[in-house]
Amino acid sequence: MKFLEFASLDRLNDFLSHLDMGERTIKGCLEAYTCKHAGADKKLSHRLSLSLDSEIADYLGKSSDTDSSSSPDCISSRSSRRTLVYLVLTLYHMYPDYEFSAVKAHQYFAEESWDSFKQIFDTYMLEASKEWLETNGGVSLLDTLYKALDEVVKLSDCEIYSYDPDSEADPLLERGAIWSFNFFFYNRKLKRIVTFRFGCFSNLVADGFLMDEIRDEEDGEIFADMDI
Repeated sequence: MKFLEFASLDRLNDFLSHLDMGERTIKGCLEAYTCKHAGADKKLSHRLSLSLDSEIADYLGKSSDTDSSSSPDCISSRSSRRTLVYLVLTLYHMYPDYEFSAVKAHQYFAEESWDSFKQIFDTYMLEASKEWLETNGGVSLLDTLYKALDEVVKLSDCEIYSYDPDSEADPLLERGAIWSFNFFFYNRKLKRIVTFRFGCFSNLVADGFLMDEIRDEEDGEIFADMDI
């Protein structure tokens, strides 16, 4: 996979990189990738495919003893499993220091619609949207986002997925997080994925961590001058 640059995404990233709202900060980031395998991706893709097949077979075996209707629709076909491989590969490229092979992909990724995404965006990004209008005027933040996504992955042909793992299995969770969301916009025909992560973080918690770091540094300087 390869990171792709688009000016329309860069403009949104510049705005969403750090929105200080007083006691909290809103952050957002959009990244585009091509799904064409290259180099190490081929080996990793094969390993992920085997892991997913084993994981899904085990999950289906357990669920068949209870309620087969509870099995996620997204794991029913090989093409959908291939999609999961692309989604996990994207996570690897976003966060190369984390091992995602242990992630229960078929449980943590859910297919969404634009309406469900819009509802979440309108609810949680209301303050950011107001700030956008005050700063840029004209077209709303959501409409600007729609236009940028449509330019890169053509939304009418897109599948939208959310990524919502347990907190212990979430490498994307930052200190002081109040809420966060992770969406993937995938176009099979173009073989492209755009990721959109946005969240809200407590400045009070961040300030607390900063003060702790300052105290640790001061203590270190004090003890460094002492003959212990």
